[in-house]
Amino acid sequence: MLWSLLKMVLFFCVVAALAVGAGYLLEAGGGVRVALGGMEYNLGPIQALVLLLLLLLTFWLVLKLSGILVALIRFLNGDDTAITRYFDRNREKRGFKALSDTMVALASGDGREAMHQAVRAERLLQKPELTNLLAAQAAEMSGDTKRAETVYRALLEHEPTRFVGVRGIMKQKLAEGDTATALKLAEKAFALKPKHGDTQDVLLQLQASKEDWAGARKTLAAKLSSGTLPRDVHRRRDAVLALSQAKSSDEIGDDAVAHQEAIEANRLSPDLVPAAVMAARRHIVEDKQRYATRVIKKAWATAPHPELAAAFAAIVPDETAQARFKRFSPLLRAHPDDPETKMLEAELQIAAENFPAARRAMGDLANEEPSARALSIMAAIERGEGSDDAVVRGWLTRAISAPRGPQWVCDNCQSIHGTWEPVCGNCGAFDTLTWRAPNEAEVSVPGSSDMLPLLVGEAEVDSPEDAILDPDADPSDGEVISLEAGDADDPIENAKSAN
Repeated sequence: MLWSLLKMVLFFCVVAALAVGAGYLLEAGGGVRVALGGMEYNLGPIQALVLLLLLLLTFWLVLKLSGILVALIRFLNGDDTAITRYFDRNREKRGFKALSDTMVALASGDGREAMHQAVRAERLLQKPELTNLLAAQAAEMSGDTKRAETVYRALLEHEPTRFVGVRGIMKQKLAEGDTATALKLAEKAFALKPKHGDTQDVLLQLQASKEDWAGARKTLAAKLSSGTLPRDVHRRRDAVLALSQAKSSDEIGDDAVAHQEAIEANRLSPDLVPAAVMAARRHIVEDKQRYATRVIKKAWATAPHPELAAAFAAIVPDETAQARFKRFSPLLRAHPDDPETKMLEAELQIAAENFPAARRAMGDLANEEPSARALSIMAAIERGEGSDDAVVRGWLTRAISAPRGPQWVCDNCQSIHGTWEPVCGNCGAFDTLTWRAPNEAEVSVPGSSDMLPLLVGEAEVDSPEDAILDPDADPSDGEVISLEAGDADDPIENAKSAN
């Protein structure tokens, strides 16, 4: 309010001053005499003032015209002037418009239009750090992979866009199946931006597929430190990598590293069944049966698994069937209602030739959750109890076409694996195998590792398949064999040896 009042006072003062000055000029006598070309001009005070103003205006116009002329000369000479800045602003405006149209075309999936607008934006803006990336994306969308690679290579020349260029070429190599080159590019991209989550994932996947377990563990540690991976997930995946490193060391005969990494994997994830199994077997090799027992019991308490039972049997391989059943009792009490526990108890009772107890252990499992293994156990029980061959054949017929039960299944592509692997052999996903029943039932075949013990007679049996296909063998001897061919650590096979 005060400033508005002050402006009004100043305005009235200026008007008053002009009025007073005009009054003085009108009352003043004399004038201005101008002689020009032999002519004299007498001007009054007002006329002289108007002439002065006209002269000042003319002088100002001459200065402006001179400035325009100088600017034109400099423009023609290539210097930076207001004219060049005007054209630059206009070109920049049209360039950003083309850049915006490129982004819209990319979003709408029009690769051809996006490519056209990207080239136009590049020509108008002359800023490759802005246009090259969009140009590469447009080229990929339109199917021009060669141009896309050329643009990505151009991005390598500028420090701010080098990471984008490396990552773009890396993705192209992955699409082409050139994983060796992609791995090198992923390592370069990781060196440029260690905290970039997507680059970390790609590098980890490639290192795992190339069995570079040490490098993969370093990448996993970087994911943890950058906050892109929860600590519990890190422990699980680090355990998987440590187990994989232990297996690789075991294959090349490096027992010290194999032992160390197997123990480390089990420490990081005690519920990881393959880690518990390998750690237990390494303890057995080191003659540390007490440690092996502790490892198996801890893993079994989380979830029963047949591989854990086999490893537990290997701790004392030469015991009798009765001693084995007694030693397995803590495992059987841990999860008495679990199907795996029921089948394990039935196997142990069959090994001890206590067939009624084996039947009680199975309960209604063969009818409620029929699987090749459960039905094979029932066939063994029927044979051991002296049932007719038709009854045994009935169980075997059902076993042949029954689902195989829980298996190692990839959660990503649903493919089934015979053994646990850190990387899915079908889709290449890392740490996606879980022990569960497949979504679609698989057909079991005779002689598979899931076909469990049958009673055979004194006649020689060349193979587990022969045991299945020859139910007429004399059962008078009551010998128990395991159909898990080649598994020296199978509890039933060991029971046979003990008997």
